[in-house]
Formats: sequence, C-alpha cells, structure tokens
Amino acid sequence: MNDTSPDRTEQELREALQALADGVQAAPDAYRTARGEWLRRERRRRLILAVLIAVVFAVATLIGLWVLNQAPSAPGVIFSGADQLGQASLFQPHP
Repeated sequence: MNDTSPDRTEQELREALQALADGVQAAPDAYRTARGEWLRRERRRRLILAVLIAVVFAVATLIGLWVLNQAPSAPGVIFSGADQLGQASLFQPHP
C-alpha cells in the first residue's frame, strides 16, 4: 500500500532538493563578480541621485528668479498715495 504521510513526503522532497543542490557548482569568482556588479549599480544609483538633486535645485532656482522678475517695478499699493494724503513718509525725517 502507498504511504503518503506528511513525514514521508517531506523526507522525499528533502532528498530531491539535496540531490539538486549537490549538482550545483558555484563559479570560483562568483562572489567577486556579484560584488562588482552590486558596486557598479550603487555608484550608478548615487550618480543618478546627485544629478536629480542638481536638476531639482536648478529648476527651483530658475522658477524663483522668474517669479522675482515678474514683480512690477512700480511702487506697491501700500505706499501709493501716502504723500498725497499729507502723511509722513517713512523715508523723510520729521521736522
């Protein structure tokens, strides 16, 4: 009769995976290759991040300069007509 208990199934699976693992041979320089590839990816990631930060900073600076350039060169609303109403100006000394 067939014995399909969980213990037997687990044992057969363990033996099959062990046989498969025994057949795998690692390349002699596998670690060095994997580490070199990881370091290249890390350098590339850092370079992309630095370029992205520089681009965001440059765009923010350009937007700020553009906004400041859009300000009207005429006097603002706050000080318009202050001298016309006979009020003292901030830039003139009191007698």
